[in-house]
Amino acid sequence: MKNWWRLLLCLAALNMPLGTAQAQGGDTAMEKVNIGKKLALYPSVVTVVGAQVKGKVNWLTVAHTGTIGHNMIMVSMSESHYTNQGIIESGKLSLNLVEREMLPQVDYVGTVSGANADKSGVFAYHMGENGSPIIDASPLSIELNVVDNYKAGGFDNFICTVANTYARKDVLDEAGKLNYHVLKPVLFEFPTYSYLATGEMLGKCRQYVKKPSMGAKLPMTESGITRLSKIEVAPEYLDEYKKFAAEVGEVSLRTEPGVLTMYAVADKENPCLITILETYASKEAYDRHIASPHFQKYKQGTQKMVRELVLADQMPLNADNKITNFMVVPY
Repeated sequence: MKNWWRLLLCLAALNMPLGTAQAQGGDTAMEKVNIGKKLALYPSVVTVVGAQVKGKVNWLTVAHTGTIGHNMIMVSMSESHYTNQGIIESGKLSLNLVEREMLPQVDYVGTVSGANADKSGVFAYHMGENGSPIIDASPLSIELNVVDNYKAGGFDNFICTVANTYARKDVLDEAGKLNYHVLKPVLFEFPTYSYLATGEMLGKCRQYVKKPSMGAKLPMTESGITRLSKIEVAPEYLDEYKKFAAEVGEVSLRTEPGVLTMYAVADKENPCLITILETYASKEAYDRHIASPHFQKYKQGTQKMVRELVLADQMPLNADNKITNFMVVPY
């Protein structure tokens, strides 16, 4: 009771109405609305499950998967699915991650039952070393062995160990590890049945506050580009242009492994004359960059601001020199 009165006195001293108590850290607590018993852990990764059912390959789109500890995976599938029969009989299945180009086929195998249609030819595939079908177009496929089946609420919840993991070479870094700046699987949001794109990388875990990360960078290849972009901006638009340029530079360096450098400087005598040192790991990395939404936003937003643009490709004097400075510098 004594503590309750102390709280009232403190609120009165601060001239705060009861119910607007300060959240820990000093910010006003944000009001939340109870929306009921909603399973709201979405979006989740879209996968296509591959299995053999009655001697024939079958595919099923599944978004209810998750890790158990560091070495097991759970795949949750309604008992009504035709695919479950083959998984229960063989104890094997594959999980195939999805890229957006695969979505027409992915959507089809998720809406048509294998009991009513032969889906074996929807994807080009090969058999993995553990005997499960692997989709050729998938950037990452995992063969699983079922060790348990936890049945609950009309679902088979297959508890699995990993037998093999297959990754396309372009989604691996130099050390042979998965590079999730390149591998961007499609996500699924259940309440509206929508496919979502994987978002941009925000920073490194355990380092986010100390050092915002731009992520791993690809090595410069023979088709790599070193360029000086020389831009003359109309004086009345200079401040607005700087905001566009700063945003596209920050997002590009943070989210694109093939964008190695964007170093922008302005002429001391005439700040409207801007030069940007741009380096790209390859021609393909450059093509991806200019097609990206953030670059298109910059391009379209600054068209009226730019009086003149000169793109001057450069050649390093010493081919052995490596780009090591990946920083965006404000003008």
